[in-house]
Amino acid sequence: MTATRVDAEVIRRLPKAVLHDHLDGGLRPATVVELAAAVGHTLPTTDPDELAAWYYEAANSGDLVRYIATFEHTLAVMQNREGLLRVAEEYVLDLAADGVVYAEVRYAPELNTRGGLTLNEVVETVQEGLAVGMAKAAAAGTPVRVGTLLCGMRMFDRVREAADLAVAYRDAGVVGFDIAGAEDGFPPADHLDAFEHLRRESVPFTIHAGEAHGLPSIHQALQVCGAQRIGHGVRLTEDIVDGKLGRLAGWVRDRRIALEMCPTSNLQTGCATSIAEHPITALKDMGFRVTLNTDNRLVSGTTMTREMSLLVEEAGWTVEDLRTVTVNAVKSAFIPFDERKALIEDVVLPGYAAAL
Repeated sequence: MTATRVDAEVIRRLPKAVLHDHLDGGLRPATVVELAAAVGHTLPTTDPDELAAWYYEAANSGDLVRYIATFEHTLAVMQNREGLLRVAEEYVLDLAADGVVYAEVRYAPELNTRGGLTLNEVVETVQEGLAVGMAKAAAAGTPVRVGTLLCGMRMFDRVREAADLAVAYRDAGVVGFDIAGAEDGFPPADHLDAFEHLRRESVPFTIHAGEAHGLPSIHQALQVCGAQRIGHGVRLTEDIVDGKLGRLAGWVRDRRIALEMCPTSNLQTGCATSIAEHPITALKDMGFRVTLNTDNRLVSGTTMTREMSLLVEEAGWTVEDLRTVTVNAVKSAFIPFDERKALIEDVVLPGYAAAL
């Protein structure tokens, strides 16, 4: 059976794993409206449906900088304990409703301190909200495990602080690290001290690379900084000519370095021209360890079910392809090997068999 014969409801039931999803990019529109009213923040509109449409339209500019600017309103409602708790809990419940069984959520704690919370308080509050969400999801019969990636903002000077937080909270739900923000002009090697510290402390990390900037960004992330995964990586195809892999592309494929690919988001930021021609399909077919992700569910107006459905409808993906990228994601998760193995054997593979 191929996925082209499977409707969206069946796809929704398939077990999913997402490695690249931003907490501040995945709020419910109604929650943004309610929390904004509580803190006195002015939104483009107070109608939840209109707000969702505003986000989607603003993000479809083909400009990564403008795309990032849409986060002004979500961040505005994530500056106190109440807002963070609610956003984190709902984040988990929304994933569970979408069939996600494993997720890694990322955010930059430094962006949530304008209301007076300390960095530690931000991390602890988010972890508390995630725990509540996971408990509720499990009680409802839709368990999902969520690990946290703490981000440093690459254009600011607090990346090392964020790395220190990842080390401090690695036994309290934080599973790894990332740098986020505008990629072009802010190379990952600028923060080499933070990455060296993480390596010394055995904390895994991924790096946004190969989206707004090309092969040099990916090379630095891997060969200079030592990233274990690459966020996006769509421009890796610039190192593949007529099916022949260059040295960097060969390194990525042969060492099973996961590419956290986000098709809808990449269309919005101008990194891809269509779902049908998105590099995820060609890279999958060439044996790269590609994973499928949402990036920012509110901003991109998407879910994992939608991302899968788009690839089925527009790029000819099969159920086997969907299972492959799901297994790839769990294999590359920043949790212990035995836990990854159990998720694949006890949850993902049986879930696919049951859904079909």
